[in-house]
Amino acid sequence: MCFVYSDIMRKTTDKQHFRYQMVTFAEKHGVKPGARAFSTTTKTVRKWLYRWQEYGYAGLKDQSRAPHKPHRYITPEQRRQVIQLKKKCPSWGALRTKQIFSLCISEKAILKIWREEKLIKKKRRKHKTKNNLREIKKMWRFCQQIDLDTKDLDDIPELWPQIQTHNLPTVQYTARDVSTGLQFVSYAQERALCYSTFFVSLVIQHLASCGVDLNGCVIQSDNGSEFIGAWNAKNPSSFTKMVESVPGLLHETIPPGAHTYQADVETAHRLIEDELYEVERFSSRDNFLKKAYTYILWFNTLRKNSYKEYKSPWDLIQEKDPSINPAVVAMPPIFLDELYNSMLSYDHPRGDHVVPDP
Repeated sequence: MCFVYSDIMRKTTDKQHFRYQMVTFAEKHGVKPGARAFSTTTKTVRKWLYRWQEYGYAGLKDQSRAPHKPHRYITPEQRRQVIQLKKKCPSWGALRTKQIFSLCISEKAILKIWREEKLIKKKRRKHKTKNNLREIKKMWRFCQQIDLDTKDLDDIPELWPQIQTHNLPTVQYTARDVSTGLQFVSYAQERALCYSTFFVSLVIQHLASCGVDLNGCVIQSDNGSEFIGAWNAKNPSSFTKMVESVPGLLHETIPPGAHTYQADVETAHRLIEDELYEVERFSSRDNFLKKAYTYILWFNTLRKNSYKEYKSPWDLIQEKDPSINPAVVAMPPIFLDELYNSMLSYDHPRGDHVVPDP
């Protein structure tokens, strides 16, 4: 069997020792016999023999082929900028950071800097995605399926101290269109059927006012009590009644424990945690609501989604139905409990009252 020098170089874990054997053989027997013995060229033997004679064993290491005076290189200022951005947005990837901040260095270079600085962290993930249904979802019309879910905010380490200081909400209510990725959010201090019902009614009214045809559409939720009421309820909840009071609109629940059915809205929860709650600082409840609204506007209009061919939700909405009112992307988030209770107080101006369970 003939062992070729180039093959051995690709497979060996100790190139220096192999080259040492080659150059010591060449010193004793000559360059040409050395080339024949090690199945390589005389040029290769001479190169390593000269380095051996000049630098000794250290000269048998591979040397960098990078140019000594490159035309383009990463400046100290660029390196500092990349490090600062990663510390500010620890959950953002290299591609997202490059796109959002218009960096002129490559995604590969950004990742290399982060690895050298040990800034890459493992993402907090709750569920694994088992099936990729993007091709099927791409064919759906706008709002053919809207996923609703809630998200705990008091388990986010970066947000928890601000919740305590400024009495920020602890639960996020989210609705997301599966086909385009358009999302709406609102907040409350707890999960409650009355708040979910109020939220979905606002979403339905907003979509209808923007010219969205909801006939034949589905609103999907999990089996939480904020959507179906009690686990042993025999009659449809107020949430279901609200949804299905719209002609052609249907409320469906996922099979128990089938979290992947809600993958789109779960992804939105991870993104808003990475891109808003982890990186922003809030000075008050009003400031929290303003920043959440700014994020939703950016998410729905400008943020390119790599899962959806690098298009924003508004880009996809225009492709599917150009007649939709642009205001569809701009439903402002609210504090559901505050508004709900104020409306209840207005309806019952006298005497004490208890918020009813729908």
